[in-house]
Amino acid sequence: MSKVKINYKNEEYLLESGITYKEFLEDYLNVNPYDIALCKLNRSYYELFKNIKESGEIELIKFQSEIGYKIYNRTLQFIFIKAVLDLFDNSIITIEHSIGNGVFGEIHKEEALKEVDIFKIKEKMLEIINKDIPIKKIKMKRTEAIKIFEKYGMEDKVSLLTQVSFETVSLYELDGRYDYFYGQMAASTGVIKAFDLIYYDPGFVLISSKKDNLNVVSEFKENRKLSQIFMETEKWLSILDVGEVGSLNKKVENKELRDLIMVCEALHEKKIAQIADMIKERKETKVVLIAGPSSSGKTTFANRLSVQLRVNGYVPIPISLDDYFVDRDKTPRDENGEYDFESIYSLDLELFNSHLSSLLKGEEVEIPNFNFKKGGREWIGKKLKLPNNGIILIEGIHGLNPMLTTSIVDKQKFKIYISALTQLNLDNHNRIATTDIRRVRRIVRDYLSRGYGAEETLKMWPSIRRGEEKNIFIYQEEADVMFNSTLVYELCVLKKYALEELDKISPDSPVYLLASRLKSFLGFFRDIDKDYVPSNSILREFIGGSVFYKY
Repeated sequence: MSKVKINYKNEEYLLESGITYKEFLEDYLNVNPYDIALCKLNRSYYELFKNIKESGEIELIKFQSEIGYKIYNRTLQFIFIKAVLDLFDNSIITIEHSIGNGVFGEIHKEEALKEVDIFKIKEKMLEIINKDIPIKKIKMKRTEAIKIFEKYGMEDKVSLLTQVSFETVSLYELDGRYDYFYGQMAASTGVIKAFDLIYYDPGFVLISSKKDNLNVVSEFKENRKLSQIFMETEKWLSILDVGEVGSLNKKVENKELRDLIMVCEALHEKKIAQIADMIKERKETKVVLIAGPSSSGKTTFANRLSVQLRVNGYVPIPISLDDYFVDRDKTPRDENGEYDFESIYSLDLELFNSHLSSLLKGEEVEIPNFNFKKGGREWIGKKLKLPNNGIILIEGIHGLNPMLTTSIVDKQKFKIYISALTQLNLDNHNRIATTDIRRVRRIVRDYLSRGYGAEETLKMWPSIRRGEEKNIFIYQEEADVMFNSTLVYELCVLKKYALEELDKISPDSPVYLLASRLKSFLGFFRDIDKDYVPSNSILREFIGGSVFYKY
């Protein structure tokens, strides 16, 4: 049998070709394979049950990494699906959206889900984990995979696989149960160290381990307002008759596209109009604060809300928080010594609150202009005065932070949280993460408007995410209302531009595996030409052609 040479930490190992990565970790490196999610050999990533077939430099990817943690959670979900179907063979499981530090879903069966069922499922999961059952990846013809899912009665997967063009597909197998996942899987069920499963009417919440300590279950933090907005989105999808990507693609193919887009946009407009009405009902409101994470569509939303506020008799006065940045030499720095522009202390809070107070008293104020090239404030004679029917609109990441507007009493504030909270999934078992929607939006906007490549955008994302967790997500439940900016058809439009950029990322890049995963799920969507998108759509903020502004 032929030999391969593997280098790890300046040590060379001569192996029999065909040994698995798991065997190499155990027999040669004395590394616990239950701590390792993947192995990277040369420029490719491999699951531990794969055979080593070439020589090269090896890198171990732990479960605590961003990539590894996704694999850990995906494996936990497969174990959950297996446990449920072992107990309730004809049930339909839908894994729907994140909530708190868990994932919410439903189990549709003859009798409604009860708390006692959750206890049974959890016991079954523990049994599967304790048996440390191997998970296998099996490549087969797409037609064979469709037959398996037809036998299971999984029409969502049948619909998805029927519409794709590739001839082969890889399924994962766990103790006789096959499933499709877009993303890698752990080598066996024994890697799961801690989890919890709770009843959450009308479904469940599956809670994973902490990322930095897999032996400890994450604390579940209930987000009632966020749950309500997901329920609202589920109703929107019901109105649109779109439950997953397969049903969306059918509408695109059956020339129902224009109706779909018009209803999607109308649902957005109706919600924005309702928010404007809520503001009018609270007669003491003088300041509207709009906050949300990157690529949520805040700017377009603020413009559309302004139109609806005008319909209600207001004169909206926008104020940009960017103009209240402190001079560069006064900007706080992060733990790495870099300027922390996302810190609330990067804003001149005293001046900002002074101006707000003056405006609300009917006084005229001169608003500063921040010169980003010079890194300092300028005064160019930009003056504002709030008319009797005026209302101030403030859009920015700190909008919900009470420190931003300490001089304003709560009854004068109306707080809005906006984010792209997707509910559309590839199929019942493969949800599309909200973060992935925003990543794709950001890739397209950065490429079309700023000339940044997808690699640069994806490398920046962890820093963006840290800022969001620190400055935005902790305040989201403080909002008076939430707005979901996702459009069910948007990935069909964004796909073309995102794939062009993602294809440029080489296997040597640290974001290559993430790029591959994004390409994998984007490939399932049918294309929609951007000309179908209305000029006032939130989607125009990312693809250009907005009626509100040019980029």
